[in-house]
Parts: sequence; C-alpha cells; structure tokens
Amino acid sequence: MSRNGDKKPVGFATHITAGGIAGAMEAICCQPLDTIKVRMQLSKSGMAPGTKPRGFLATGVMIVRRETPLALYKGLGAVLSGIVPKMAIRFASFETYKEWLADKSTGNTRVGNIFIAGLAAGTTEAIAVVCPMEVVKIRLQAQQHSLADPLEAPRYRNAGHAVYTIIREEGFSALYRGVSLTALRQATNQGANFTAYQELKKLAHTYQPDLKDLPSYQHMIIGLISGAMGPFSNAPIDTIKTRLQKATYEPGTTAFERIAAIAKDMWKQEGVRSFYKGITPRVLRVAPGQAIVFAVYEKVRGIIETMKVSPSQDRYSE
Repeated sequence: MSRNGDKKPVGFATHITAGGIAGAMEAICCQPLDTIKVRMQLSKSGMAPGTKPRGFLATGVMIVRRETPLALYKGLGAVLSGIVPKMAIRFASFETYKEWLADKSTGNTRVGNIFIAGLAAGTTEAIAVVCPMEVVKIRLQAQQHSLADPLEAPRYRNAGHAVYTIIREEGFSALYRGVSLTALRQATNQGANFTAYQELKKLAHTYQPDLKDLPSYQHMIIGLISGAMGPFSNAPIDTIKTRLQKATYEPGTTAFERIAAIAKDMWKQEGVRSFYKGITPRVLRVAPGQAIVFAVYEKVRGIIETMKVSPSQDRYSE
C-alpha cells in the first residue's frame, strides 16, 4: 500500500462524483440481467413433480415474448434514482472509513480493516439508499404486464407512482421492509468486494512496478473478479430479501417472523435449490457491473484529479 502513500488524498467530492457517474453507467448496462434475476427469484416454476425451474435464458426469452424487450428495463427509473447516490455513498463512505482505520504513522490500511471499512460502507448504503430503492424496483419488476398493450394497466406506473402508492397503502416503513437482510447482504458484498479489489490492485502493481496507474482494462478485470465474490457468499439472503420486499405487509407479524416464514416455505415447497434461484443472472449482473463501476470510477477520479493540477505544473511532461 506504500504506493498510495505518495499520492495526495482524494477529495470527498471526487469520490461522490466519480461514484455517481460509475453507478449510472452500471445501471444502464446491467438492468436486463437484474430483471431476469428478480423474476427467477420470485418464480414458483419447478414445484410440480417432474418439472425443472425455469432457467436464465428461458426466463429472459419469456419476458421478451410476453412483455416486449423494453420490459427488461422495468424498474430502471428506480434504479437510476437510487444507484447514483448509492455509488456515491459507497465510495465516499468506504474511503472515509478506510482513512479512519488507517495506521496514523504510515497512512496504510491493513487487509482486515479494509474488510471492516467495506462492511461499514455496505451497511451505510443499504440504510441510506438501497433498501427503499429495491422495494420500489422489485415491485415494478414483478409486474408481468405487456408494455405493447396500453390497455393492460399495471398497478405501479413508474417509480414515483410506486413510491406514492406504497406509502399511501402500506405506510413509509414499507420502503424499509427487509432492511436487516439488505444491510447484511450489502455489508458482506462490499466487505468482500473492496477487500478483493484492493488486494488484487496491489498485486497488479507489484508485477508492474513501472506503472503509476493501472490501465482501465485491468481495473475492469479486477472489478469483475472482486464483484463475483459477494453473490456466491450471500445468495440465500438475497433471495429471501427479494420475496420479502415483494410481499405486502401482514399485520401482527414481526420482520423476523416474516423472514422465517418465507425461508420455511421455500425449504418445504421448493427445496434448498430455491435459495440459489437467480444466482446465474445475479453473478452475470453484479460481476460485470462491478467491472464497469471500478473502471469508470478510477477513470473519472483520475480525470478530476488531473483537472485539479495547478496551471504551473506541466501536465504533458510524460
């Protein structure tokens, strides 16, 4: 980590801006995969004897045939309105926690503390943005109406209407349904994600000591690998969370009781494989998504930092 010691600290505003732009790019590129993942997690296919659960490609084809290709982008408005602040908060909070946990004498942060900073960043983004965004997104994605038929009116017209309807009918707290599972998923995701990314980045610098900054394609490869860590470690949490957030509120039940009931029902009726429904599109969505996020983040951060260089300094000395 000594390489970082020679660099000036990056400003908080830079993390906010670079993270926000990176998040927007990721959402636009990867939303279809997320829609397929949600449909697979909500699907009850494969419950009848002798039948198999509908796969990744079959689910995607079914959505396109029944609801038009635009249906793959259902919930994009909710995602864009949430992912920009989510990524901004993720990177800014991670760098802040990482700085707090750094060795004061050297400025370096140990691997264990990087993991803790990632856990804290994931929890922060879950509470601030992710949970309400995902409740709205999942409600929109779960609607199986055709966008080609104007007479087939959905329950929620768009993200804003979904927020209004949910709050009016179920109360503001409904936007935070599943917040404990969301926080647990995001914490484990970002703990693994940031730790793997930082260590792989450091390893890449070790083998390329002459490079001041890694090229974008290497940031993408490292982001792809680190992004796949989280989904494999917390797939059951994500599937239960999705079903919990899609369901309407049941009076007189606690959050723990609802979570336990969903898990018990999945185990009895669909078996252990149901907890890993949607794992293929989730990995295919999260891993490339993180590749895009880290590559764009590093690029935008570099551009912003270059723009901050004083005019007296020769930028083209290389």
